[in-house]
Amino acid sequence: MTRSERPAAASARSARPVRNRSSQAARGKAPAKGPARRAVPVQGEFAMPETVTPALPAVEAFADLDMPAALLKTLAAQGVTEPFPIQGATLPNSLAGRDILGRGRTGSGKTLAFGLALLARTAGRRCEPRAPLALVLVPTRELAQQVTDALTPYATAVNLRMATVVGGMSITKQANTLRRGAEVLVATPGRLKDLIERGDAELGQVSITVLDEADQMADMGFLPQVTALLKQVEPDGQRMLFSATLDRNVDRLVRMFLTDPVVHSVDPSAGAVTTMEHHVLYVADETDKKAVAMRIAAREGRVILFVDTKRAADRFAKRLLASGVHAAALHGGRSQPQRNRTLDQFKTGQVTALVATNVAARGIHVDDLDLVVNVDPPTDHKDYLHRGGRTARAGESGSVVTLVLPDEKREMTQLMSAAGIVPQTARVKSSDDELARITGAREPSGVAIVIEVPQQQASAQPKRRPQSGGRGGGAGRGGGAGRSGGGTGGTRTQGGGRTQGERTQGAGRTQGERAQGAGRTQGAGRGQGERAQAGGRAQGERGGAARAQGGGRGQGAQSGGGRGQGERAPGSGSGSRGRGRGSRSAAA
Repeated sequence: MTRSERPAAASARSARPVRNRSSQAARGKAPAKGPARRAVPVQGEFAMPETVTPALPAVEAFADLDMPAALLKTLAAQGVTEPFPIQGATLPNSLAGRDILGRGRTGSGKTLAFGLALLARTAGRRCEPRAPLALVLVPTRELAQQVTDALTPYATAVNLRMATVVGGMSITKQANTLRRGAEVLVATPGRLKDLIERGDAELGQVSITVLDEADQMADMGFLPQVTALLKQVEPDGQRMLFSATLDRNVDRLVRMFLTDPVVHSVDPSAGAVTTMEHHVLYVADETDKKAVAMRIAAREGRVILFVDTKRAADRFAKRLLASGVHAAALHGGRSQPQRNRTLDQFKTGQVTALVATNVAARGIHVDDLDLVVNVDPPTDHKDYLHRGGRTARAGESGSVVTLVLPDEKREMTQLMSAAGIVPQTARVKSSDDELARITGAREPSGVAIVIEVPQQQASAQPKRRPQSGGRGGGAGRGGGAGRSGGGTGGTRTQGGGRTQGERTQGAGRTQGERAQGAGRTQGAGRGQGERAQAGGRAQGERGGAARAQGGGRGQGAQSGGGRGQGERAPGSGSGSRGRGRGSRSAAA
């Protein structure tokens, strides 16, 4: 996460931008006929706006939608045959240009719900350098990568270029991608702000904006940045806001930037999924909790184990590896390449137990993951829902298990009540059959293992710069080897040669002073403008006063047959490249 992705408290409330209604009509977007009426709020949520203009009816097949044939063909090729409820309900309206306020739990198909409409309405257009046409704002790097991976096949099908800009990666490479042009930009708020300030991105041509997991962006303090970014896009553009939960923190964004939105909710904000089981397992103490978590991690199959801190994740992962469990830690203290590599290892099965902090609670999709364990209980019901959302995705079944100590029982009961969940409860020990029945827990092998980390290819060794130099009448390099003090060199001589653009004849120059005879220094001269005895030369010296007698040369300025910058040696020696500034020579 970049420094600018750690914003301060939310700024003062701003006025809602004025929209050009004629432009809305031209885009097929029905104008609002009056202020949106408010429904009675559910506890913990803001009052959802009521749609003034009736929404279009839902569809039951993608073929019923007005989408490019290339998108329909790609959907079939990807095995996506029927729309999920949130897709069927929102796509008819989003394709028509309506603003959308959608709520659906993780794994319900939100990405394609906004992604297909965004791509279909952008297809056929070409952006200018640094000026994307569609923007998807997400709170985390992992979610940005997931959105990009999910939409890339469809973007390719309609010849649209995508770019992803997140913290923790090279900003120079991201800037270069934007300069080449990308119609669809997926970004975290902080990194996008950085690129705009550098002049590498501008949002004036963005006509479609999506806020994914808007509530988490508000919770993380991104609201000022998100507000500032939304004010830079086309004022009459389309906005879509999707999230698994919509609480009061999102109310400000809805009121400021959505115009007569179509509101759709797949499931209540705190509702449980019918294919997901919830278990609260009470353990006696911290020691028993560690033993229970160890046996669960050793199960056959993959599991995500959530802990509170980065340090706890690293320590637990090390214990699991020492006990014979293929484990790895994932948290915000790792670099983005490390996090990507760990996720790839988990998806491929090289790692079976992923010990994670809340950085993995959103934006990570792993097929066929059927168990999530809260080793440390979450602090609020939203974190619980998002942690649990890693399993039972897209209609699959799964279980969420939370380990609770005696002093955590009251808080956990309140959390479950706020989430609208009635879990199954049990008291367990690490050796209980009930634990094995619920989680598949088993004893680890006890044989320590090491997860191999792919090594980055060593960068090619830079080619050594060949030493140029004159060939003297006699053989060999200068006997009194000189050493350059680090300077500009590289001036090639022809005949008398040049020094900093001035041609010398006979004797050389040192900083504008003409050399007469040999150098002034005894033994070894040094410094700018100093000349070495017995033919040594300082910067810019050349010519007859410093002639090589042995025919060899040193780098920079040498004595006893060495040559300085641009010197020419008698005896058919060719000009050399001097590199010495403030040369030093040994006594000849």
